[in-house]
Amino acid sequence: MDATDVDEDDLWCQLESEISSCTRCPLHQNRTHAVPGVGNRHADWMLVGEAPGEQEDLKGEPFVGRAGQLLTEMLRALGLERSQVFITNVLKCRPPGNRDPKPEEAAACEPFLIRQIALIQPRIIIAVGRIAAQNLLKTSTPLGRLRGKVHRYDDIPLVVIYHPAYLLRNPAAKRQAWEDLKFAWRIYLENRQGNHG
Repeated sequence: MDATDVDEDDLWCQLESEISSCTRCPLHQNRTHAVPGVGNRHADWMLVGEAPGEQEDLKGEPFVGRAGQLLTEMLRALGLERSQVFITNVLKCRPPGNRDPKPEEAAACEPFLIRQIALIQPRIIIAVGRIAAQNLLKTSTPLGRLRGKVHRYDDIPLVVIYHPAYLLRNPAAKRQAWEDLKFAWRIYLENRQGNHG
């Protein structure tokens, strides 16, 4: 078993090194830090956001600004600590001015995300916001139509929630966001029981 752990650690080190030195798209030219992701590498919950912002680029960690603080509070409300989940983004480098990722940028980063999901093997994926949802699900369907349903990424249940940055601008949507999280929790529990029953 120890050998497996070492191999897995090696795979993570290699992956994070590749992300940090990636030059697949022009975004690497202006980054302070690449932002591979953070959290429990054996997490049941994997959260995938859109792209690093200014604070994330400076620190090299996803969701550390105001939106990140709100996301942490949302997880705590479910009884989850940040250390229990794995948090990453579709893009590993910050787009200039926090603009939306371009399709070719998302495509350049996608192999990293696929490898992260394969290593973690989460029981549920939470797509945080429209960009993450549309990239993971390969769809242009609006966020409002993707919420409240169980989607699949390979064989993993995927639930779409509002991005916390949107909730900071639209506090009235927080109630819906809480319903989405409770829905995700139910799906997670059903999936967990199903796998052990």
